[in-house]
Amino acid sequence: MAFAVLMWSWKVGPALATGNTVVMKPSELTPLTALMAAEMIHEAGFPPGVFNLVVGYGNTVGQAITEHRGIDKVAFTGSTLVGRKILEASAKSNLKNVTLELGGKSPNIIFNDADLELAVGWTAHGVL
Repeated sequence: MAFAVLMWSWKVGPALATGNTVVMKPSELTPLTALMAAEMIHEAGFPPGVFNLVVGYGNTVGQAITEHRGIDKVAFTGSTLVGRKILEASAKSNLKNVTLELGGKSPNIIFNDADLELAVGWTAHGVL
């Protein structure tokens, strides 16, 4: 859950703070964090339409977002395969700006002089 909150705040916080409206589609595997955050945004009194949450599968909801001509920016974190699809659909619609974080899963460099047991423990902590 902690990572889902971080991902949410990294994407949504700056967009709202700079006066943008947001349409967010969380992962279909982890929607509860976004649903709870949307509830807090509503309780905080944000005007209707400033933050919009849509849930569903990427091949339907995500595709609709990337193809929609009224959306100017898409930020996505996930697989390279899906990133390519987002980039292509965004280019075919209105050439929206796209930010992609793809394919990596917390790479680390552990040097020969490191305490291996400690390094592995902290690496696992950082990944999760």
